[in-house]
Amino acid sequence: MGILQNKIDFSLIITAKNANPNGDPLNGNRPRESYDGLGEISDVCIKRKIRNRLQDMGEKIFVQSDDRCDDGCDSLRARAESNEAIKAISKGKNTDRDEYAKTACAEWIDVRSFGQVFAFKNDDVSVGVRGPVSIQQAVSVSPVDIVSMQITKSVNGESGKKGKASDTMGTKHRVEFGLYVVNGSINCQLAEKTGFTDEDAEKIKQALLTLFENDCSSARPDGSMEVCRLYWWKHKGKTPKYSSAKVHRQLSVKLKDGVSRPKCFEDYEISLNELDGLSAEKYEDLI
Repeated sequence: MGILQNKIDFSLIITAKNANPNGDPLNGNRPRESYDGLGEISDVCIKRKIRNRLQDMGEKIFVQSDDRCDDGCDSLRARAESNEAIKAISKGKNTDRDEYAKTACAEWIDVRSFGQVFAFKNDDVSVGVRGPVSIQQAVSVSPVDIVSMQITKSVNGESGKKGKASDTMGTKHRVEFGLYVVNGSINCQLAEKTGFTDEDAEKIKQALLTLFENDCSSARPDGSMEVCRLYWWKHKGKTPKYSSAKVHRQLSVKLKDGVSRPKCFEDYEISLNELDGLSAEKYEDLI
């Protein structure tokens, strides 16, 4: 497949039930929420999950989690320097930035998708890549109820009296139920610069559809996070008739009449307005 020729917009609907979708380290790892009580999942968190899914699919990833490292590199610098083509291009102040970026995009799908800044300590130059795939933070449709639970350890972490007692207290937080909407787009002009293809777009789509596979943890037990629907708009050209904001507004998600405290996906009414000349691919039978 060739370079992406049609702009893409997408909206993803996900749910969290008795899970911590994205803890805030500055707030005791409580699930993120806005001042209005709406649940939030950062765009960085969502991109991390997409990278993990692409890696599960056999793709080469530059920004890997330490616990998922598959190439023996213990840092981004080590990963960049382990690539022979990039190593040959790196010539201090004489480094060809365009060639460096082109080589990195060809090697790693997350670089040509999301972009990357190659800036390492003591290097004479830095290389920046702007990626075509942009993702907004996820926001819940309704305010979320956050439940906190006190827990204790059943075993000492250290030997001797100096170690903490086995009844050391801790806290876990979870969202009882939340339905979140994630919006994103794929830009053709930036795709040309990074070499992002139609095939890459299909891989991003598959990663979104399976976003929570192999993602379970104590905070997110298997089955507590779920992808419910995906709407995928493929425009007729590089510069579309409708803006991304207008496209995303065509998706309406609201509580059904008589429901004040949602507890499941079925408590919401979902509708999609059609724009003239633009239809969405709908992936609705996911739950």
